[in-house]
Amino acid sequence: MLIFLALLYFFCACTGIWLAFFPTGRDAVANVVHAWRRRADLRVSRWQWHSARRASIWQERARHALHAYAAFLRRKWKFIALAAPLILVPIVLALVLGQRSALPAYQPVNALPDAQIAALLKGEQLVPPVALPPLAFATQEVELARPMLATASRNWGLLHPEFTQRLLLVFKIMKERHGYDMAILEGYRSPARQDMLAGMGGQVTNARAFQSWHQYGLAADCAFLRDGKLVISEKEPWAMRGYQLYGEVAESLGMTWGGRWKMMDFGHTELRMRGVMQRAPAPG
Repeated sequence: MLIFLALLYFFCACTGIWLAFFPTGRDAVANVVHAWRRRADLRVSRWQWHSARRASIWQERARHALHAYAAFLRRKWKFIALAAPLILVPIVLALVLGQRSALPAYQPVNALPDAQIAALLKGEQLVPPVALPPLAFATQEVELARPMLATASRNWGLLHPEFTQRLLLVFKIMKERHGYDMAILEGYRSPARQDMLAGMGGQVTNARAFQSWHQYGLAADCAFLRDGKLVISEKEPWAMRGYQLYGEVAESLGMTWGGRWKMMDFGHTELRMRGVMQRAPAPG
């Protein structure tokens, strides 16, 4: 290493002396630098010329294409005038009629932003909590807030496994981070029950049979437990704060929260999976 440094120092010293005391050395270095600059300038000018030429060619092609399209429209304007309504009318009707659907359009499940949450979903298999006694869902307060709740299904086994794990993780986070105990009010809902609830009016639901994710085991309505009793009404500040936290946690897990809908349903969450809503369920 020392020998290399000594040789490098000797070379640099000789080069410095040569440039300082011999004009021919300085002229040789200047010629080399000048030649490099000329080559660089030549390459830049060539690149600019080629770029300008390509841009000119593309502009000319674009003009020709526009002229061709304009000529085609002038020749076929009668045909286009007749065909346009045939194409546009079905699309407009589909958009107008589609607004009557009780469910928003499909949205892909979002990527989980929290690495710890993603790891929990991939690894730990959470177990549903112990079922509450039926009398907990038959009180006057519960009946006023959620009619016909006593006959609703709260069977976790009828829910989609992916949705089950996400909802159980919501319950776990709500308990450990925010101190809220949660319970499921209704999970899977049969088509007949969906039509029955829809017949009770828009204040209950606007979705008919197979228009709700409940029929596919991908939705649930939930509420809070306090001192062993269900707290459903969002009029209570404690419950309303819980619903807001519940919505934030559910959305962080890629689920859709009903609290953001026009007809707000604070206890509702669903997991929209591609192709499920369009696929007709098996009979039986």
